Amino acid sequence: MSEHLLTYALPAFISHFISSIILLLLFVTIYIRITPYKEITLIRSGNMAAAASLSGSMLGYSIALASAIANSVNLQDMLIWGCIALLVQLLAYFAARVMLPGLVLDIPENKVASGIFLGAISLSMGLLNAASLTY
Repeated sequence: MSEHLLTYALPAFISHFISSIILLLLFVTIYIRITPYKEITLIRSGNMAAAASLSGSMLGYSIALASAIANSVNLQDMLIWGCIALLVQLLAYFAARVMLPGLVLDIPENKVASGIFLGAISLSMGLLNAASLTY
């Protein structure tokens, strides 16, 4: 192994990877707290709408976070942009609620179309978020 790998690359990988896992867990924690329904409980009971919406949200944020990691100049830069991406993804949820006022009832009732729509909004915002993070 080269000295550069052990001195710079591996520590950067580990710090960015662990930080991104923490940010993803933070995002999921905030997301499931701002929604008025219990996604994990609904998913465990087979609710496809909850699974589609939460999965889309996680994927959307992960895409934006991956862009923050790839384009950051250091760990602090990645953390700042990762937090900005987190806020944008949470705003996507609130935008979906404006577009579909019945969303908070649709997800627990397993209306899959609403779950897919929310997941698609989250993925779309994640892609746009990621593209905007290339500076």
